[in-house]
Amino acid sequence: MFGAPPPVITSSAPVVPLPRRPLDPAGASGQVRRWYENELGWPTVPGEPPRLVVGVRYDVLDVPAEAGHAALRRSTAGFPVAVHGDRMLLLVAAGSAEEIPGLLEWLDWGSLPLDLVPIGAGGLIGAPSPPVPDEQRAAPAPCGPNAVAPCGTRTPSPPGADTPLRDALPPPGPPGRGGSQGAAVWLRPPEPGCEVEASLPTLSAPGCAGDAPDLVRLVNTVATQCHRVRLRHAYAQPPALRAQGR
Repeated sequence: MFGAPPPVITSSAPVVPLPRRPLDPAGASGQVRRWYENELGWPTVPGEPPRLVVGVRYDVLDVPAEAGHAALRRSTAGFPVAVHGDRMLLLVAAGSAEEIPGLLEWLDWGSLPLDLVPIGAGGLIGAPSPPVPDEQRAAPAPCGPNAVAPCGTRTPSPPGADTPLRDALPPPGPPGRGGSQGAAVWLRPPEPGCEVEASLPTLSAPGCAGDAPDLVRLVNTVATQCHRVRLRHAYAQPPALRAQGR
């Protein structure tokens, strides 16, 4: 006679997931860091996301984007400018952050709340994504019945690539300290291989005719636009809220 069939043994051990691939140190973040360090010679700090050290090659003037856009329309200078959420970052000469409070006093802006923040030595800013070269930008989508996107629109960029600034410039947002919204992008990117110091706004040295923009004029223009933006938003509020803000 045949014996009983052997019992079926089931395992209660949990299923072990496959090991994850380690993060690629040469991914998009590493490419951003190398672009700043190798192409521009700008120092960064370890950690994610990449951040830039302020006060070595440049200082930063952090202003509301709405005021910054208005100030740039009144300036022909080509110094680097970045946009981060509803804030604009204007690069100025290293050491300028220490001079700006005194300039505001001298220009009779010292007693007014302007939401104008100088960032100097010891400060950090998020590294804006490097601009995408023209030859790597996506071509406009084809027209026709088989087109997968609206005629003339651009196809999405690969992961880690920056959106072309001239095609999608973020509009100025409402006033406030919302710089953490989204990632910073270059409105006027720095030029690799060029010394950034030559293009940055600086205090005019006596007897020196340089090509750099005048820091006094820039600060006065930005302060004027910050004040106008503040007044416009204040008078747009209901009377009760306007009285509370006094």
